[in-house]
Amino acid sequence: MRSKYSFFPVITAIALACASPGHAQQMTVTPDKTNGVYQAGDTVRWSVAWTGSETNVPAARYKFLKGGLTDAGQGDLSFSNSVAGLETKFDAPGTMLVEVKWKPDDGNERRATGGAVAAPEHITLSAPCPADFDEFWNAKLKELQKVPANPKLESVDIGRTNVACWKLTMDNIRGSHIQGQIARPAQGNKFPALLIVQWAGVYGLQKSWVTDRAAEGWLALNIEPHDLPIDQPASFYQEQFGGPLKNYWAIGNDERNTSYFLRMYLSCYRAVDYLTRRPDWDGRTLVVMGDSQGGQQTLMIAGLHPKKITAALALVPAGCDMLGPEVGRKGGWPQWYDQTAGKDAQKVHEASRYYDTANFASRIQCPTLVGLGLRDETCPPAGVFATFYQINSPKELVILPKSGHQDEHGTQAAYNQQRYSVWLPALRQGKPTPVKP
Repeated sequence: MRSKYSFFPVITAIALACASPGHAQQMTVTPDKTNGVYQAGDTVRWSVAWTGSETNVPAARYKFLKGGLTDAGQGDLSFSNSVAGLETKFDAPGTMLVEVKWKPDDGNERRATGGAVAAPEHITLSAPCPADFDEFWNAKLKELQKVPANPKLESVDIGRTNVACWKLTMDNIRGSHIQGQIARPAQGNKFPALLIVQWAGVYGLQKSWVTDRAAEGWLALNIEPHDLPIDQPASFYQEQFGGPLKNYWAIGNDERNTSYFLRMYLSCYRAVDYLTRRPDWDGRTLVVMGDSQGGQQTLMIAGLHPKKITAALALVPAGCDMLGPEVGRKGGWPQWYDQTAGKDAQKVHEASRYYDTANFASRIQCPTLVGLGLRDETCPPAGVFATFYQINSPKELVILPKSGHQDEHGTQAAYNQQRYSVWLPALRQGKPTPVKP
């Protein structure tokens, strides 16, 4: 079962093909510090424990992946009483992923991972921000402003008397559209606003994603990352994902003016503008939150629209430090560094700098909550650390030592506790943001 607070649907596992497999691990890989945090120069003593039902531990191999990418040693494991020990040393700030593979009796290879980090506050970006970064995005915002928003609302019957809900469409650049849903309490005049942005994949929006928040007192807006209707059958989205939106993250990624993410990023900007112009916004609080690709959009819009965002909440954010492979570590999804088939790789790498979450982070002015997993291979922790420490406003980082990209067995509970039980209630009530350094 997934946490009741988890945003990730099953389709995420399809969309983010790099997600770590083996949710029901029969091996556990753990460092000797439970939080997984070390200093440069420290030695990490890893424990690899067999927890499977078979009496005999299967033959297994390990590999150390510095930064989740660079081979830092491999070999066979030697078990004693179902436990094997390994050691690595951090010679500099960075992350380490330990990969263990084995074949049980069914012959299908299994895989388990463990993660650790040294001196995370000293992990630097793989590349500087482009000199014309602000110039580029100011030009895109001017392009957006030339297109009237033309918001259109269609009332939705949700069978509840305490919440009002609508479908929303707006116009975006180059003939595209923004499609989403918005809900608010049925009674009252002014409300704090919450913008919810979506993880990767192609799927519809569930009404509860806004109506549950509206029932708590929010003016909640949830937008599709794609120019698609929000309430079609699952087969519709599957056809889109297998057809025109197949590998959408790589569409146009060899030119900064044609990237698929351009309209997605500008959708977020227009959504913020729309909320601030509604007469039922309280004029004080506007929070944005999302996970994975939604975390990417969250940090991006907090940096692109810094004057209006009150707080940004991002779990396992994508798009962080995409040029990571140039310094020997895995870049953040969508891993544009390797999405170069049939294209000029240098042009792809250059275009990625303008969409890299890290380059928006230093422009964020609001309190920010970020969660990352030390085992995450989709949005690797090194790039998220490097991005997080670009933020100059009050910020809180929740390190999830046992988590990959998904909330396997509640491994993201610590972040969800801060998000849903601490930050959002305080922000909704107009209290000071409860940043815990």
